[in-house]
Amino acid sequence: MRPLHRPTQVVRAMSSSSASSLSNFSSCEISDALIKLGLPHGGHIPDIQMYSPSQTSDTRLCGPAYTVQMVLASEKSAPKLPNHFVDTVPDGSVVVIDAPPEVKNAVWGGLMTAGAQARGALGVIISGRCRDLAEHRSANFPVFAKGHSTLGQSPFTRPSAINVPLSIKAWSPLTGSDGGSFPPVDVHPGDWMVADEDGVVCVPQDLISKVLELAAKGREVDEKCMQDIRLGMGVQASFKKHRGK
Repeated sequence: MRPLHRPTQVVRAMSSSSASSLSNFSSCEISDALIKLGLPHGGHIPDIQMYSPSQTSDTRLCGPAYTVQMVLASEKSAPKLPNHFVDTVPDGSVVVIDAPPEVKNAVWGGLMTAGAQARGALGVIISGRCRDLAEHRSANFPVFAKGHSTLGQSPFTRPSAINVPLSIKAWSPLTGSDGGSFPPVDVHPGDWMVADEDGVVCVPQDLISKVLELAAKGREVDEKCMQDIRLGMGVQASFKKHRGK
């Protein structure tokens, strides 16, 4: 459903003005559109939540992905970066980090937020952990992550590649295995990321126009359902009338 009030939006004009229009829709509306387009995961990256500005903030993060692949520090064969990845973050981008799922350390801290913010980054989405929550919140910098930790990167992990495709898998901390039947979400550099209090969604670049069209239609249908439900029609009857099922 459309939010009852318009959230604070963290979005900057990019080369594609239509892509920035994704900020008008919630992560749920976008996932519904991607499901209709045949993506089995609806673009949703599971188990990531907003830690900054705060878990009750209505901030919506929207922008193109700048991807970072982390590896275990013990993985000697993986490439090493010549520069710190934060120092090459493009203006107006969303940093997307994929960390080894089994590690317990953070891969993003307060100094990285300061550096990314200075370069004009819009926020960070981490398939992994962050730390220094008070610093991110003080800076009003959007941080979405799977968890948080007191531990920094060294000696546990290190960045190995930037602007490469990421395949982010669901991970169960209870079983120590991947998400089973839930398919991994592929994030390519330049794909558009939308994140809000409901979660994180990746929109492939070639599907943006179709997502915008379907999300607008879905919102219109849901608004009609809401009106009728509030008038006492009932959920099932309203769905049948407006959704055809």
